[in-house]
Amino acid sequence: MKQAKVLTETEFKRVMAVIAQMKHAPRNRLAMMLSHLGGLRVGEIAGLTVHDVFDADGNVREQLRLGAAITKGGRARTVFINEKLRREIDRYKTGWSNPHGPGDPLLLTQKRTAFSANTLCQLMGQIYRQAGIDGATSHSGRRWFITRLAHSGVSPKVIMTLAGHRNLTTTQRYIDVRDEMMRAAVELL
Repeated sequence: MKQAKVLTETEFKRVMAVIAQMKHAPRNRLAMMLSHLGGLRVGEIAGLTVHDVFDADGNVREQLRLGAAITKGGRARTVFINEKLRREIDRYKTGWSNPHGPGDPLLLTQKRTAFSANTLCQLMGQIYRQAGIDGATSHSGRRWFITRLAHSGVSPKVIMTLAGHRNLTTTQRYIDVRDEMMRAAVELL
């Protein structure tokens, strides 16, 4: 089975430009950012509640504790949120026109219901198609996240844990390698 495409910086910027023109731009942007900057699976993104992301004072959490009900394999896991993603989440919150309760879904469909993993997967695929990016799927952001960490010199064990994988070989399959990466690697010698 062919793996989801890992976007280049130019392609990622194109996706963000396409999203900016969409009706539900803030929601769609946050969904992509949770995938790319948090490494979340589409089902995890769809399953997030307001309480998962914001503390009782309305501040963005530094860590998301994903319950077993929304993770693959039924194992709870912790997702660390970097400053850039925290700013994105805060930006999304400032655009809320209606109050949100702690148990409410973080991302809502246009019918104001929770996304299913499948519906969010279809939305992400539609965005990638509109941006003209072949081979990109809802898993592209997660592969981008893992690849970026690997090429930044982060320990494989840390990447495996951040990704919520049980086996290092699973994590290794996510890492994308391109000619320019290999060229830069051998120049280090």
